[in-house]
Amino acid sequence: MRLAFLEPLYAEPGPYVSVYLDTSRDVDRPERAIDLRWRRLRESLSRQGAGRALLNALEEVVGSDAELPGAHGQAVFAAHDTLVLDGELPSPPAHDSARYGTLPDAMPLVTQHVPEIPYLAVVVHYGGLPTADTHGWVTLEAEAGTWPASTVTPGERLRRRVAVATWHRAAVRLGHRLDERARHARADAVVVGGDEWACNVLLRRLPRGLRNRVVRVGGPTPTDTGRALLEPQLDHVFRGRMAVHDRELVDLFVSRRAGGGPVSEGLAAVVAALQRGQVAALLLNRPPVSARRLWVGALPTQLALTEAELVSFGVRAPREEPADEALVRALVGTGAELVVVPEPELRLPEQVGALLRYADAGTPSPRPP
Repeated sequence: MRLAFLEPLYAEPGPYVSVYLDTSRDVDRPERAIDLRWRRLRESLSRQGAGRALLNALEEVVGSDAELPGAHGQAVFAAHDTLVLDGELPSPPAHDSARYGTLPDAMPLVTQHVPEIPYLAVVVHYGGLPTADTHGWVTLEAEAGTWPASTVTPGERLRRRVAVATWHRAAVRLGHRLDERARHARADAVVVGGDEWACNVLLRRLPRGLRNRVVRVGGPTPTDTGRALLEPQLDHVFRGRMAVHDRELVDLFVSRRAGGGPVSEGLAAVVAALQRGQVAALLLNRPPVSARRLWVGALPTQLALTEAELVSFGVRAPREEPADEALVRALVGTGAELVVVPEPELRLPEQVGALLRYADAGTPSPRPP
């Protein structure tokens, strides 16, 4: 999983306010419920030392996702009286939270993007009888996305309406159009639902490479909900599944570990590799890594298990922070990826390991500010 979407968050120095809030619309009087939740969080942030201007900047965007139906949440970050990131959460947070600190609490936002599987969803509708009604219409809708984040941030939809009499010929052309979209999205799967006859005509005319990635699904296929196309079916197809790219990274880690290649395991070894900008991908069994804390400096690579270590590197005024927050900042700052691996598939010491960019050739210390 690439973390480039978090780069704006670290473009500003702290302190930061990090807010996670349930903004679901599937309850009675949702605006009132959201307002009450925000009031409690605002009071908590005020007690933590956040100023009024900073809180007002947050209040302008809290609950601004009114057009999004169903259950979901919102993650909002601000610094220096300015909003720096506003992200939608595919699921409501387990509990509302607000933190005012020197680093943003970004790990809960990251983990709601996992497993970040690229896909193409296609729905084909036809209400008539293919052998008798040649005057009807076939409608096709397609939408590329990345599950589960696209459930609350759906992409642009392709919509086409074709006369039944021309559906067999049109399906060839539309198949190539869908192939282009899938290639552009680097889709791991093409999830297809809708009328059986119309779907079968389309599937038989898809390019072979695309046809091999098709997953047929049943059940209702509404196309006007304001959420992701085939959202309930996507959850069933992808739950418990890893993205193909992440699976390749895990396989590479296992191969390198068996052959003595460049990998690190355990928190101390991973932190040492992050200090050197050596990590290509961080592997976690499950976030949070642990209840541990790390010492950090001003730069993303300035992190250590002890204050004394950072002081020995010449870092001035190091401070102690939650390990998750320090690790995410280091990953974003060094352009490293994150892979969450189910523990039964790969057990990691202290729940953490890393694929390295190069073999260890020494241990240079982090640069002082």
